[in-house]
Amino acid sequence: MTIKTLITGADRGMGYELALELGLKGQSIYVGSRNLARGQAAVAQLEAAGVQAQAVQLDVTDHESIVAAKTSIPNLDILINNAGIAVDHETKPSELSLDAIRQDFNVNYFGLIDVTQVFLPLLKAAPAGRILNISSAVGSLTLASDASTSIHKLQASGYQASKSAVNMLTVKLAAELEGTPVTVNAVNPGWVDTSFGGGGGNRTVQVGVARTVELATAHALTDSGTFSDIDGIVPW
Repeated sequence: MTIKTLITGADRGMGYELALELGLKGQSIYVGSRNLARGQAAVAQLEAAGVQAQAVQLDVTDHESIVAAKTSIPNLDILINNAGIAVDHETKPSELSLDAIRQDFNVNYFGLIDVTQVFLPLLKAAPAGRILNISSAVGSLTLASDASTSIHKLQASGYQASKSAVNMLTVKLAAELEGTPVTVNAVNPGWVDTSFGGGGGNRTVQVGVARTVELATAHALTDSGTFSDIDGIVPW
């Protein structure tokens, strides 16, 4: 039975790499993309590489778009909430505009919740549904409180707070779904060298997606409510 996987924001960057690597491992990929043309272009590249893929127009900030996307997906085993945005531009918390904070939260948190709630019935119907939330170590309160870390010095409080919220959602949803076949985990990709991070990240995109690929392909995944990266557990 082919594993069906939906990845939001999969037309470029880490989302595309996840689609490529999971597709090459035999999963059938739904390429969620806000812009359908970009999603279709990504699918063409994936198919040329031997991946079974389908483009799905999906704007995580548009509820109707999410519901419409669900109508084209009859069953689903894995949801990877990858779509994200960061618009803080190193602005101090005391000066960061509410509009910028709302943009961060609308995509990274509220959009993630909306997608998850809409697709959860399909995941519950799967033999072993999995939800993988792409979070970030910059949302760790432990690391942000440690003056010796680069995260303590980072000025991106809107983005960071949105990822902290994702971590809390991961914990609470995992607790709600305890005893069901659905697992929920958060992953820290690190600072990945993609256009999202402005380039210059210290991890390649392949390293950035490695932990998510592990969790998406594990034969029997029992971990739930965890926050980890390729190097191990990340402190909340």
